[in-house]
Amino acid sequence: MDSSSSSNSCFSVGSTSPGAVLLLYSKERKKWDEFEDILEERRHVSDLKFAMKCYTPLVYKGITPCKPSDIKYSVLNSEEVHYVIKQLCRESLQSVEVLQEEACEILDEMSHKLHLGAIRFFAFALSKIFKQIFSKVCVNEEGIQKLQQAIQEHPVVLLPSHRSYIDFLMLSFLLYNYELPVPVIAAGMDFLGMKMVSELLRRSGAFFMRRTFGGNRLYWAVFSEYVKTMLRNGYAPVEFFLEGTRSRSAKTLTPKFGLLNIVMEPFFKREVFDTYLVPISISYDRILEETLYAYELLGVPKPKESTTGLLKARRILSEKFGNVHIYFGDPVSLRSLAAGRMSRSPYNLVPRYIPQKQSEDMHAFVTEVAYKMQLLQIQNLVLNPWPLIVAVLLQNRPSMDFDALVEKTLWLKGLAQAFGGFVTWPDSEPAEEVVQSSILLHSNIVSLLRDQVALKVDSGATDVVDGLIFQHVTLLMCSAYRNQLLNVFVRPSLVAVALQMTPGFRKEDVYSCFRFLCSVFSDEFIFLPGNALKDFEEGCYLLSKSEAIEVTTRDILVTEKGNALLEFLIGLFKPFVESYQIICKYLLNEEEDSFTEKQYLVKVRKFTSQLLDHGTSQCYDVLSSDVQKNALAAFVRLGVVDKKKVNSDTVFNVNEPATTKLEEMLGCKTPIGKPVTAKL
Repeated sequence: MDSSSSSNSCFSVGSTSPGAVLLLYSKERKKWDEFEDILEERRHVSDLKFAMKCYTPLVYKGITPCKPSDIKYSVLNSEEVHYVIKQLCRESLQSVEVLQEEACEILDEMSHKLHLGAIRFFAFALSKIFKQIFSKVCVNEEGIQKLQQAIQEHPVVLLPSHRSYIDFLMLSFLLYNYELPVPVIAAGMDFLGMKMVSELLRRSGAFFMRRTFGGNRLYWAVFSEYVKTMLRNGYAPVEFFLEGTRSRSAKTLTPKFGLLNIVMEPFFKREVFDTYLVPISISYDRILEETLYAYELLGVPKPKESTTGLLKARRILSEKFGNVHIYFGDPVSLRSLAAGRMSRSPYNLVPRYIPQKQSEDMHAFVTEVAYKMQLLQIQNLVLNPWPLIVAVLLQNRPSMDFDALVEKTLWLKGLAQAFGGFVTWPDSEPAEEVVQSSILLHSNIVSLLRDQVALKVDSGATDVVDGLIFQHVTLLMCSAYRNQLLNVFVRPSLVAVALQMTPGFRKEDVYSCFRFLCSVFSDEFIFLPGNALKDFEEGCYLLSKSEAIEVTTRDILVTEKGNALLEFLIGLFKPFVESYQIICKYLLNEEEDSFTEKQYLVKVRKFTSQLLDHGTSQCYDVLSSDVQKNALAAFVRLGVVDKKKVNSDTVFNVNEPATTKLEEMLGCKTPIGKPVTAKL
C-alpha cells in the first residue's frame, strides 16, 4: 500500500468534502475563443512574403545569439570533455589527439547548423503544405504569450507530445510565425539517411543523437555538454520528445529520462538560475501516418527514412487531414519543482566538470517531473468528435444505425467533458452534420450507407492487402483513435473494471484491485508513481459525480443509473485485460525454455491469429506489437517472465505458476487480495 495511506486516511473518498475533491481534480475548462487559426492569415498573405518577413525574435536576456561554430568550439574546449578524454587516455592508452579527433567527429555528426535561409525555406514550403492538407491549425494565444515571456527570462525546454513526424516541423513553423526563436531539436540518426533533407533539417535547428550510446563515455560527454552549452547560453529553446519516439497507438508512451537529466543539470550545478519546462500538446483530427502505424503494429518493419520515401509520400498532399490543435502549457519552473524537494548542495562537493553518478533521490525526482510533464500534455490534448464516434462504433460492431450513433456519441461527449476531457465540438452545427463530416474525413476506414455506419473491414476484392488481413489494419487504426479517449477515462474506467472483478462492494477490496490493475497496465497508461490512492479517489469522484456509484465509508455501491455507464467504461478497457489474458495463455503454451523478444512477437501474433480465425476471441488489439511489448515489460516487472542476458542476447523464461496466477486474476478466477499481498 502507498506509504501515504493509512488505515484511517486511506479511503477518504466518502469522507472528503465535495468542495475539496472538486478543487483537487477539476480541470479548468478551456475557452475556444482563445485559440487562433494561424492558417487563416496564411490563406490571405503571400507565402513568399511570409517566409521573407523581417524576423528578429526576442531572445534570452537580450543576448546576441552565437554561431553554431562557437558552440562546437565551446564544447570541444570544455572542462568536462577534457576530463573524460584524459580519463579515457589513461584507460585505453589512446593518445589525447586521437580522442580529440573522435570528439570532433562526434560533434560534426550531431551538431546543427541553424541558418536563417533554411528556416525561411521551411516557412515557405510548410505554409503551402499545411494549407493544402489541413483545414485549420489552432494555437492557444495565451500559451504563446507566456512562452514569449519565459524565453526572455530563463532557458526554455519545449516538451511536445509525439504523434507524427509533422510535430517538430509544426512547432518550428509556429514559433517562426509568432516571432519566437526557432528551437534546436533533438532528432534521431535515422534522418541522416535522407541526405539533402537531413542537411536542411540540420540547418533548421535539428541536432542528431544516437538511439543508444552503448556505454560510449566520450559520446555521452560530448552530447551532454553540447546540449547543456546551448541551454546555458540561452541560444534557443531546446526541444525534445519525452516519449523518445512517435506513439503508433496514440497512447502516451512512458517517458525516457536521458535528455531530461541533461537539461536539468545546469540548474542543479548552479550554472543557470532556473529552467522552464513547457509541456506542449499536439492533437490531429487525422494522423498522416495512420495506415503506416497500423502496418508497423502488425509487424511490418518501419520503412527506412530516405529522400525517395519522402518523395513517394507526396500523395498525402491530395488528401485532407482536418484540423490540428496545439496547446502550449504554462511554463513550469524547475526551481519551483525542486524547492523543498531537492538540494543542490551535493553538486558543490565536487568540481562541476566531473561526472557524478545519479543519486536515488535525483532519479526519483527526474522520474516524477517526467510523468508530471506527460500528465500536463495529456490534460491539454484536444479530443475531436472522431475518437468519440469510433469508440462507440467499436463497441457496436459490425454496424450501427446512424441516429443511434449520433445519440450515443453526444452522450459520450457529455461524459468526456464531465470527466475533464478537452473536447472540440462545433456547437453551431447540428450533431448529425458533425458526425457526418467526421465520417467523411475518415472515409478510408468507415462508411455511411442507407443510414447504417460500418467499419470497412474488407477491401472488396480480397481480404489480404500487402500480406496483412485488411480487417486487422482497419481495426488497429480505429483502436488508435479510440485510444485518444483512454487518457481521459483511465481512472474511472479502472475503478469500473475493479468493481466488476471484486466480489462484494468493500471499498478496500476495490482499491486493492484498482492498484493491481494500475500495476499491470503501468506500461500502457501514464500514472504518477506512488499516486495510486489519489488516482483511485479521482476515479471514484468522477463516477460519483456522474451518479454511477455511491461511495460510503465502507462500500462502493453501483446505482441503477450507473450500470450502463460502467458497462461502457469496462468495454473501453476490456481489450487490454483480454489481451493480457491471451498473452498469458500463449506463454503457458510456449514450448521453448527461453525466447527472445523477436521470437515472442512472431509467436504471440501467430497464436492470436489462430484464436481470431477460429472465432475463439474477438480481441484484435492483442495483434498490436505495442500491446505485446508492453505486456512483456509488465510481466518481467511482475515476475511472470524472467529476463536475463545470454551472451549478447536478452532472453526470457516463463514462470508458469506466476503466469497461471496472473491469468486467473485477470479472469476473476482468483481474488486479488489485500494490497500488501497482491503480488505474484
